[in-house]
Amino acid sequence: MNRCLPLHFTARTVSGIAALVLGALSAPATALAQDVPPGLGIVRNFPDASLRGTLVVQSTVEAQLNGQSIRMAPGMRLFSPQNSLVFLHTVIGQRFRVNYVLEASTGMLLSAWILTEGEARQPRKGSDTVERNFRAESDTAPARR
Repeated sequence: MNRCLPLHFTARTVSGIAALVLGALSAPATALAQDVPPGLGIVRNFPDASLRGTLVVQSTVEAQLNGQSIRMAPGMRLFSPQNSLVFLHTVIGQRFRVNYVLEASTGMLLSAWILTEGEARQPRKGSDTVERNFRAESDTAPARR
């Protein structure tokens, strides 16, 4: 039993197929892929609730945000300046300027975006204070009335 019908090509159909193939191969490379340098040409819109800070990943579940220890939520997402996901274990110990969002009910770090130089210059609510590695006695003393 023959279920397939034999194909019959004419000179006209063969030349049409050849023209399609040659046309696709001769298309300029810029039409197929855009060459955009990393971090340029990408406009990222951050959530209104995002804040600015300095992030140091200490482990895959623990980080330091503006000098304070913070837990990262399960499924925490860290985005590179090119807006691709960054695996947390690859950036342990590195310091980044980020915009971040905290999970409302637990206070855990939910998402963070590593900023480019241009994005870091734009004003954003958050910690723009100077970090220090010491404490003064007045930091721990109760306030006087």
